[in-house]
Amino acid sequence: MKGKGLLIIGAIVLILLIGGCNSYRRIVTLDETAKGQWGNVENQLQRRYDLIPSLIETVKGYAAHESQIFTDIANARQAYFSAPTAEAKAQATGAVEGALSRLLMLQENYPQLRANESFLKFQDQLEGTENRLAVERGRYNDTVKELNAYLRSPMGLVGNFMAQVKPREYVAAPEGARTAPKVDFSRPAATTPPGPSGP
Repeated sequence: MKGKGLLIIGAIVLILLIGGCNSYRRIVTLDETAKGQWGNVENQLQRRYDLIPSLIETVKGYAAHESQIFTDIANARQAYFSAPTAEAKAQATGAVEGALSRLLMLQENYPQLRANESFLKFQDQLEGTENRLAVERGRYNDTVKELNAYLRSPMGLVGNFMAQVKPREYVAAPEGARTAPKVDFSRPAATTPPGPSGP
């Protein structure tokens, strides 16, 4: 009877050990997938930040006195590049998006800027980047959801005893910049001169 009990205990330990190893591997895989997907987010953020200096130089030609916006963008970019973790970088993007939105809205006050070919080109490139960024953010959040859910599962708790992986935070456009940046990229519509008035 005693030997049978030891066999049962041994079988339970073996099952837990095998299950724990499998769970450990899955957690590591999910975590590495999330890291890779965050890298895709960062690639699009980098593309955005590479566009900003050229965009600023174009705007300065028409609105050089808007120095506060230029300073805010420079400080926000520096905060992003100085952020030590993915979560901190995600938080820092909010300030960049807000300042960038204000920069692009200057076209409303400077019609010549709105017609500048370089400005329009950078707008188009930025629009494409923002669209890709939104897609990569969504994919990252999907991987985070899967990872975090598994970490809370019974087998996840067992496997994470060895893996020691922390739940990741979701990345979303900050409040006030949900469609970051909020800019109308449409070209100004041509105005049709009024026709002759009727009788």
